[in-house]
Amino acid sequence: MGRTSASAGASYASARTYKTRQSPPRSVRGVAEQTVPSDAGELAQPKPEPKPEPKPDAAVVRDGLGVGVAVGLSGFAFGVTSAGSGLTVPQTCVLSLLVFTGASQFALVGALVGGGNPFTAAAGAFFLGVRNAFYGLRLSQLLALPRAVRPFAAHWVIDETTAVTLAQPTRRSARIGFTVTGISLYVLWNLTTLLGALGAEAIGDTDAWGLDAAGPAVFLALLAPMLRTTRERAAAALAVVLGLGLLPVLPGGVPVLVAALAAPVVLYVEGRSARAAREELR
Repeated sequence: MGRTSASAGASYASARTYKTRQSPPRSVRGVAEQTVPSDAGELAQPKPEPKPEPKPDAAVVRDGLGVGVAVGLSGFAFGVTSAGSGLTVPQTCVLSLLVFTGASQFALVGALVGGGNPFTAAAGAFFLGVRNAFYGLRLSQLLALPRAVRPFAAHWVIDETTAVTLAQPTRRSARIGFTVTGISLYVLWNLTTLLGALGAEAIGDTDAWGLDAAGPAVFLALLAPMLRTTRERAAAALAVVLGLGLLPVLPGGVPVLVAALAAPVVLYVEGRSARAAREELR
């Protein structure tokens, strides 16, 4: 019995010592245990980006009107150039009303002035206008307009409305900027087109006044801001070389279509260079 009690006591002491070694340390004399704060997971999560501050409506309207007025005045040069190329005043006005994209309109009239047939001239204008379709893909997500409004808004998807819209911090500002820029530019562009065409018709021979250079000059002014990257400048340079080189040997308007091949050629060369660079790094 005594031996049994002693043996049981020794086993109890041994088990208690083992348990003490295996159990986690507790606080001693009021010293708090070091624990991981409960909000550690919250601190580890990235903080959400702050929401963009809304832009005053008056500032958006001012920006849209500024762009609309500045670019809309160039419609006068288109009216003069179009009437000088042989188109009537109604034909010139219909172009601005229905096409409403300066680069394509100047390209169409320029091809006609150069002796091109209407089909090649229209094809060149079409290729220039294709970029507006890509603008529309981006703006449709940003503006989220009702379906009933989209067909009418699509007519205003051009370089200037896209630039003003993308510069806005909120959807509300983007809608205001798109609407103000589109309305002001459309109204002023068509009004100045009419005035330019009437003026050219009254003058008669626009070449004698040097107004035949107005179209190409405005076209270059519209094109220059688009050439922001090396790729775009290379495509433009190659297009100029192709267009001028083929001008003496091809019918009017055809060199413009051939020059449009400069863009895919530059993209192909750039893609091959990028693949070669990746293979060298392997």
